[in-house]
Amino acid sequence: MDSYPYSEWARLIGVPVEVRLGHRTVRSGVVDNAMPDSSAVWLAGDAAGGRELFTAADGYELWISPRQLGGTLCYKMAASQLQGAPRLG
Repeated sequence: MDSYPYSEWARLIGVPVEVRLGHRTVRSGVVDNAMPDSSAVWLAGDAAGGRELFTAADGYELWISPRQLGGTLCYKMAASQLQGAPRLG
């Protein structure tokens, strides 16, 4: 599936993302935490590196890809901005 930029970083806790600066991917990982106003995000530490902070003010973007999950939940939606998608919560 294609990936796309997503600006509501606070909704991405626990979601795998790509962090991009310009057209270059600088890191991939799982969002550990985010500021409520989506101004900053922390990626969890993994084999690629330790826990790391990225800020929107520095020009970073988060890109997500829809993915199929196991169990009774088929898809995790982080994108209420998609046209026609129902707003949850």
